[in-house]
Amino acid sequence: MEVSRRAVLLAGVAGVPGAASIAGCDGRAHIDYPQLRIGTGPAGAVYRELGGAIAPMLDRQLTETAVSTVPSRASTDNIRMLLDHDVHLGLCSLDAVVSADGQPPPELAAVCRLYDSYLHLAVLADSPVRHVADLAGKRVSFGARDSGTEFTTERLVALEEVDVRAVRLDQADSAEALRTGSIDALFSLTGIPTPAISELAARRRVRFVPMTQQAGRLADTYPGPYVPATIPSTAYTGVGASPTVAVPNVLLARADLPDDVVRAVTGTIMTGARTVAARRPEARQINVRTAIATGPVPLHPGAAAWFRANKR
Repeated sequence: MEVSRRAVLLAGVAGVPGAASIAGCDGRAHIDYPQLRIGTGPAGAVYRELGGAIAPMLDRQLTETAVSTVPSRASTDNIRMLLDHDVHLGLCSLDAVVSADGQPPPELAAVCRLYDSYLHLAVLADSPVRHVADLAGKRVSFGARDSGTEFTTERLVALEEVDVRAVRLDQADSAEALRTGSIDALFSLTGIPTPAISELAARRRVRFVPMTQQAGRLADTYPGPYVPATIPSTAYTGVGASPTVAVPNVLLARADLPDDVVRAVTGTIMTGARTVAARRPEARQINVRTAIATGPVPLHPGAAAWFRANKR
């Protein structure tokens, strides 16, 4: 079930009482916690679809809890909603949650690492843009405001000292604007394949601009969340492989969310990853071994308890 962000902002989540857990014989968690809201992402984004796949699974598992998703502009917006008590959980790219001093806000903790996003720089096949420097003076989408795409792209463009005409559009609107020629290029930090770019590639010939040097500069300047990677040729029909940078995505929780709630959430996601993967291929990356690799963001005690009990 999806609710509007306005409804969440009006309702808020502050002051919700602590949870009491009762283990049911059906294996489901009977936890006295009335609502659980998950900040997801914009239309055409993996966050929106992945959150939409996880929410009903949690809703079935947490029998006493109404689980809903909250559309957002993605990473930075989800962080803001978490800090403002508007959601309990939120998807976020690791670089966006870590501040300039390398530390996350103390109010937040990690449930688990989910999957890695790849920074796409897409142009139409006949575009003169062959390198990042060629973006100078061009109309370029930095993603939606308060998104992980915007956060990472602003860092990259600043490092490259490229003067572009930046616009802020979500993934679906960015893809449509590139298709119609309203913009010259789009950045998108997302899992692969991402719906918006898949649909664009089905309608227009597109290609990705390589970002080998940029990946190295990001990794050197901001150690930790950035890893050089390659978008494979199998990701999008008719689009070749391209070097880029990858960033892990984590599921965040408010640090004051009760331990038994987070433990139940963690177990549901870890044991249900294959089910989610049938809808979103990024979920194939979810596993117990890598899920605890959340960088400087500490695991929530409830999540840590589940991982301790399920060592492999």
